[in-house]
Amino acid sequence: MTFVVDTHTHVIAADTKRYPLAPVGGHQSEWSAERPVSFEALLAAMDAAEIDRAIVVQASTVYGNDNSYVVDAVQAHPDRFSGVFSIDVLAADSITQMQRWLDAGLSGLRLFTTGTTMPGQAGWLDDERSFPAWEYAQRHAIPVCLQMTALGIPALLNMLARFSDIRVLLDHLARPDLAGGPPYAEAAPLFSLAAHPGVFLKLTNRTIREASRGASTPAAFFQRVLAEFGAARIAWGSNFPAAEGSLPDLLAEARDSLSMLPAEALVAIFGGTARTIYPALAN
Repeated sequence: MTFVVDTHTHVIAADTKRYPLAPVGGHQSEWSAERPVSFEALLAAMDAAEIDRAIVVQASTVYGNDNSYVVDAVQAHPDRFSGVFSIDVLAADSITQMQRWLDAGLSGLRLFTTGTTMPGQAGWLDDERSFPAWEYAQRHAIPVCLQMTALGIPALLNMLARFSDIRVLLDHLARPDLAGGPPYAEAAPLFSLAAHPGVFLKLTNRTIREASRGASTPAAFFQRVLAEFGAARIAWGSNFPAAEGSLPDLLAEARDSLSMLPAEALVAIFGGTARTIYPALAN
């Protein structure tokens, strides 16, 4: 039986007193208000989809940098969940913040530089005030998820030149524009990152739907991605519940859209790569 890991899920608590709203951008995302999913409901959805483990990624558009609900999810079900936290990497106490959430049992850092409540591409990704946090993440092998657009790739390249051993995981493949189809000239910045072995791709259902837009097809785009990066640097994530649809349906959609890839690549994309990025998943 193939071990399946969903690397991109979110959880939203019903109790706003215990878990107060503090969204990045000043207002809560529509998806989280319209279809919130508690960690108990996420666990039930995983069981229905036959997903073994999930990475619970901080819902920045709900809680900002207060990762308490992610911590409670991981501590309640450490056999099923691992967690990714967000902090203010520009703050003077960024390392103290990081260590707080690591000590609480979380496994990775997420930097949120764009999203539904914060459109565009923030310009602080390579701000020198963030260097201590990046250096700490590199020294302690803490993977860094980047929620960014392709416009942030030049700044990422600056950081990769400075922190060459860092491991970064691009949420939604950095949201490339794929509508033009092959040879995917608009996605050239994404493919330029293939030369950096520490760059991993989080292939989400958002990416799958983008790959079906305009002249693009999932077969054309994902075979190109596989050729450029290799399966060992690609990991699937549903983006549930930000992505509309049930978790079983999102997994089925992903499997169908990637079915043209070799079987060994699919084993990596749906579980193996995630366990490389987050060793706690192997426990």
